[in-house]
Amino acid sequence: MTNSGAARPFNILIVAQKGRLQYEALLFAASLRHSSPGFAGRLFVAVPQPGPLWDGDPGISDPDLRDMLLQLGAEILPFHSQVFGRDYPHGNKIEALAALPEGEPFVFFDSDTLITGELAAVPFDFAHPSASQRCEGTWPVPTLYGPGREDIWRALFERFGLDFETSLDPGRRRDDWRRYLYFNAGWFYHACPRRFGALFLDHARTIRDDPPVELAGQSLDPWLDQVALPLVIHRLGGGRDRLPPGLLDGAVSCHYRHFPLLYAREGDHVVRCLETVAAPNRLKKLLKAHPPIRRLVYRGHGAKVRGLFDRDRLPPREQAIRNRIRAAGLWMR
Repeated sequence: MTNSGAARPFNILIVAQKGRLQYEALLFAASLRHSSPGFAGRLFVAVPQPGPLWDGDPGISDPDLRDMLLQLGAEILPFHSQVFGRDYPHGNKIEALAALPEGEPFVFFDSDTLITGELAAVPFDFAHPSASQRCEGTWPVPTLYGPGREDIWRALFERFGLDFETSLDPGRRRDDWRRYLYFNAGWFYHACPRRFGALFLDHARTIRDDPPVELAGQSLDPWLDQVALPLVIHRLGGGRDRLPPGLLDGAVSCHYRHFPLLYAREGDHVVRCLETVAAPNRLKKLLKAHPPIRRLVYRGHGAKVRGLFDRDRLPPREQAIRNRIRAAGLWMR
């Protein structure tokens, strides 16, 4: 593994729009400035613009929150949805890549992420992209009479002229979802956002509009981005296990996804980071407008969620964690 990209400045891309993403984006920006003073790149906050693929204006609805993002050093990056929009808002991460500076390395993070350590110390090799492996085997879901996982993934790789065999983890059985190249799209990186984004958009649109017959009966909402992402990474010479373990999705970043899940399962350092960066009054007056943050962070309900679980003996499936939080009346999203 090379760390040739570690010393090169890189850009960060997140997405913000009205609703919860604008509050998550504010926490991301605050946590980046708090936890990663060595970060020397640019933070771009991509904001979808009004157009025929959206109902009304999908952008940041609170001008004071937008101003605070700017005060934290973020750059607002408008972009227009040409393919996805309201029908598949996860497509924002795909279409926003075209608005980033061409030829400059980037790391994309989902907005529901906290930076909890020094991001500048992560040895990214931008020539060989990768993505988050903090995931469960959510896709595909094999049906009783087939096709199985191998047939589905093989059909996708062959549709795009890719070598399927070199994408496999040969040490795992055919029925093990980890044998196949599958990522969580919560973070990914590459040397050029426009090259990566053009492939991502092409592959995702093709899978949506003209899927291989082997995908019949498989849901692509919300999984489309995570179905296309491994194909893009493989085509660009990347793969799994490209970063040292324990950094992203570990000591340096946390993709919490929902605030109740953060309190239920993340380490104490993540909770401390959240509550520290949310504490200043200038942020508090903005963040408390979002009910999950107001209740869980500022009113102490997060501690109640935390008390429901032993983090050394968490249920193996996320759904069981969600169910326990709901039963206690503490689930919010």
